[in-house]
Amino acid sequence: MGVPVVLVHGLRVSGSMWRAQVEFLREQGREVVAPDLPGHGERRGEDFSLGRAVDAVLDAVDGVGGRCLLVGLSLGGFVSIAAAAASPGRVAGLVAASCTARPAQSLAQVYRIPAALLEVLPDKGLSVNERFHRLTLPDEGADAVLDGGLAMEAARSVIDEIADMDVLGALGAYPGPVWLVNGARDHFRIHEKRFMDACAEGRLVNVPRAGHMVSLDQPVNFSRLVADAADVVDVREARRAVEGGGEQARVLEGPAPG
Repeated sequence: MGVPVVLVHGLRVSGSMWRAQVEFLREQGREVVAPDLPGHGERRGEDFSLGRAVDAVLDAVDGVGGRCLLVGLSLGGFVSIAAAAASPGRVAGLVAASCTARPAQSLAQVYRIPAALLEVLPDKGLSVNERFHRLTLPDEGADAVLDGGLAMEAARSVIDEIADMDVLGALGAYPGPVWLVNGARDHFRIHEKRFMDACAEGRLVNVPRAGHMVSLDQPVNFSRLVADAADVVDVREARRAVEGGGEQARVLEGPAPG
């Protein structure tokens, strides 16, 4: 079956956004899960914090055997980076998509303003966001997003939590392979070089004709990128098992005779 895959969604949306990737990877025989973060999807009403989000991701990793390829987009990318730094032994590889903008209070303020404006609308901006997704995404992608509901109320707490995150420090604390994936038209590409420099072992992939929601703009291409990353991790995991077995054998045998 190969390494399992855990997919972590973005702000306001839920695990349903990964429908195309779940179907693609399962057709390849991989185990794949897409949990909802606190305050989103089936967990709406729960308080969001970065710590709770990391716990939710690591619980999902434990549910598929305790080691996985971890894939996150936007908010999910930041949470996945934090989870990989907190527990690198559970993360065989990391795909961080649409999140190469270093969080800061000044940048967060740009997102707090529209969030506050939406909150004064009778439906908290739900209809505006639904129309936006219908207009900007392929029909299948819009359906995948909207079927899980939009947690409009989650925006402000998420922005406040992520604004103070030391994402480059967390990324540098993870020793495994990292794929930084962005849509070529994504405004979150602004610190790509800093993110690459922070990686112990990084790769940068820009997907043509895709924006911030790269997995939905280009679902087939993104799914193939994840599958390719999983194949690379499979090879590394097999090598790790062989090397670990050889080391264990040497320990059992004891020192070579002099």
